Amino acid sequence: MQKQIEIQKRNIPYTLKISNKAKHVRLAVYHGGNVVVTAPWYITVRVIEEFILRKSKWILEKIDYFISLPPPLVTKSSKIEFIKYKAVARKIARDKMNYFNQLYGFTWRRISIKNTKTRWGSCSKKGNINFNYKIALLPERQVDYIIVHELCHLGELNHSRRFWNLVAKSVPDYKSIRKDLRKNHLTLN
Repeated sequence: MQKQIEIQKRNIPYTLKISNKAKHVRLAVYHGGNVVVTAPWYITVRVIEEFILRKSKWILEKIDYFISLPPPLVTKSSKIEFIKYKAVARKIARDKMNYFNQLYGFTWRRISIKNTKTRWGSCSKKGNINFNYKIALLPERQVDYIIVHELCHLGELNHSRRFWNLVAKSVPDYKSIRKDLRKNHLTLN
């Protein structure tokens, strides 16, 4: 549902998503300055807008930041592009998982290549790992980080200090790579 709120004399459009699964109000600002608020079904619009106003400084900083960035390096997906790069991404994922796993010794069930909109990768409790096909379009150091990130979730299915210590074993500069992924304004839409 599209809505609008005034923050410091600026009209800010936002998308309100009501979720039966959400337990808290969540706020995100994406490339282009798109604001998305996800809220549980029982929270009123008045409470949601009070929450937005409390976060107004942060929202405006993020909007201004994203608006100042250059156009995306990775563009919208098409079915043709997905088909074109899926096999390449699968080979990259398998080769790099096997290479980095020499250090860790984890086991996984399946590696899948998907056309996801919001994630570079994911790891399930069952040991299934998914990667976005667009890993085939990224610089190698960013691909290494994404692969190692998901691989390390086989050992720690969270983002705790122990998880990041596992990542750092193979990718000691993971913080700067994460920053580059954001700074370069890569998009998955």
